Order: sequence, then C-alpha cells, then structure tokens
Amino acid sequence: MDPSVLAGDRALLGRSSTAERVADILRSRIAEGYLPPGSKLSEEIIGTALGVSRNTLREAFRLLTHERLLVHELNRGVFVRVLTVQDVNDIYQVRRLIECAAVRGLGVPPYDLSAAEAAVAEGDRAAADGSWLQLGTANIHFHYAVVALAGSRRVNEVMRAVLAELRLVFHAMDNPRGFHEPYLERNREILASLQEGDKVRAELLLTSYLSDAEKQLIQRYSELLPA
Repeated sequence: MDPSVLAGDRALLGRSSTAERVADILRSRIAEGYLPPGSKLSEEIIGTALGVSRNTLREAFRLLTHERLLVHELNRGVFVRVLTVQDVNDIYQVRRLIECAAVRGLGVPPYDLSAAEAAVAEGDRAAADGSWLQLGTANIHFHYAVVALAGSRRVNEVMRAVLAELRLVFHAMDNPRGFHEPYLERNREILASLQEGDKVRAELLLTSYLSDAEKQLIQRYSELLPA
C-alpha cells in the first residue's frame, strides 16, 4: 500500500476529523481497487498518512468491519476481507433488489441522467487508455448513479457499501479487460433506454447484466476455491 495515496486524502478530513469520515475515505479506496483483498492495514502508516489518532482509526476499522469490508484477526491485525462464493451470491441478490427496484420505481421521464452519463464517459476514457482497473471503477460509478435516481440517501449509503464489497470480488478476475470491457457497452444500452424514458427495457437489460456478471464471478471463484 502506497501511503502517499492516503496522504492526499488528508485534506478531506478538515478540522472535524471523525471515524466516520476516515471510514468513508478507506471505503472509497477499497471501492477504487487500491486496497485489494488480503491487504494488511497498518495503523501507523494509515494514521500518519491521514493525520489521525489510533483511536479514531480503530473506530473507523470497526465500522468497516461491521460492513464486512475488513476483518480483524487476533494477534495479526486488520486485513481487507477476502470474499467467498456465498458473498458473491449475496451481493448480487442485494444488487438485484436495489438496482432493479430503483429503475422500476422511476417516475415520469425525463430523468436526471447526468451522473450516469458521466460514468459512461469515464468508462470510455478508461478503455481508451487501457486502464482496466479504472474501467471497473467507472462501471461501479454507473450503477451507483442508477440507484441514486431513486433519490434516497439511505439507499445510496447501502449501495455504496455493497459496491465497495463488489470491488473486492472483482480482484479475483485474472483478465480484467475481458471482464469489464463488455459491460461498458451494456451500461451504454441501459443509459440509452433511460434516456428514451423506457424504464421497462432498462430494467430487463439490468437484470440480464447482473445475472451474467454473477455467473462469471461465481465461475471464477469456483476455479480459485475448488470444492
């Protein structure tokens, strides 16, 4: 882990540094792929980088452990969690419940799709640059933007945690380009349906997208963790 990445986040804390805000930063770094599964989190390195006390950092660790992003191992320390096949199943069940319901519950178009459009554009730039880690992040941003159309702060908070867990799952894929790149076009198709005000088609596309992604990830996990 490069402490300079976190040192740049120190300005986000401001004077009112709290464990929740530290947790927000670490959650974002996990969601962006900078802290892969199995990484050990050093209190000294992270605390120094962010300029926070060990007590504040430990409370942030506790919050993220409750969200299933971290795990505390006795006499060893705190680690980014390594997920299981059962976790993948559960994450996609939650995604279907939240994402599909968000689209289904949309009111009368037009919808404010600026964040979703920005996420697709972000994905296009990442693909053009051959930055497949960033493309995975752009895909996550797109689906968060879709859920945000529901206009619920609580739903957004739940989705943020779920998508951070999802990033941990993505690390299992040995061919990130082969996995992420096809879904950029599928995001574009979902966006086009929403731009046309066709939320029924958008939900069908989204349901198919989630089903296919889940199958790919479970297949990969089955290869890594044979019965």
